[in-house]
Amino acid sequence: MNKILYTILTVLTCTSCAKTFEVQGTSNISTLDGQMLYLKAIKNGELKNIDSCEVVHGQFKFSGSTDSVYMATIFMDNESVMPIVLEEGKISIQLNNTKQNCTGTALNDKLSHFIDNYNRLQSQYNDLSHRENQAIMDGADMNDVYKNLTADAERIAVAQDKLITGFICDNFDNILGPGVFMMITSVYEYPELTPWIEDIMSKATDTFKTDSYVKDYMDAAQRNQNIMNGMETPAPQPQAPISSTESMPPTPADMATPVE
Repeated sequence: MNKILYTILTVLTCTSCAKTFEVQGTSNISTLDGQMLYLKAIKNGELKNIDSCEVVHGQFKFSGSTDSVYMATIFMDNESVMPIVLEEGKISIQLNNTKQNCTGTALNDKLSHFIDNYNRLQSQYNDLSHRENQAIMDGADMNDVYKNLTADAERIAVAQDKLITGFICDNFDNILGPGVFMMITSVYEYPELTPWIEDIMSKATDTFKTDSYVKDYMDAAQRNQNIMNGMETPAPQPQAPISSTESMPPTPADMATPVE
């Protein structure tokens, strides 16, 4: 009898540990209707399908259970659409031609605010080309125009760097720090130790340093550095921290590009 009670209590305890998430999405992009969306996450170095759904009359929904908080990505076919934090609670997504928004839980609210700020800066950068074309049409002195455009481009670049670095540092101890770090480093041709990465790691907490992606990236980057310095012999097939670029979530630049 005691064994039966123990088994029941064990099952109930394990069940109570499972947390559920629910993602409710809306879209006014007509071309999305009838399309399949896939919720995917990297598990053990591979991209795994968590859930899938069809967009019907601008509505879609994902749901499931999770025993931990982690980053995932919504895909349409093999194209990444937007990142999302899978955590307990009801998550709301809006997809339209000008904005992608994911809110409803604490970490998704923070990520959405970061993306909004990044997109605002990216919009300013994209406007530089329009200003250049307008100046040419107006017959302006292009020496002065290029001087001003260069100064503004540098200002925007500094603001973007401050935004991204600050966000990662502020979120060292939750999934957002490693998640955005992954977005940034995914555009590199191979894992490398840049001054920016060394600055991040000099400030990082143990939680950030031991994150599986961060640790794998830093190990690979250090090996590459050692090889370049002649301190290590390259392996026949060097292992990257992530299996393929398809596994990567959208980069900040991708997040600034609306779904069409």
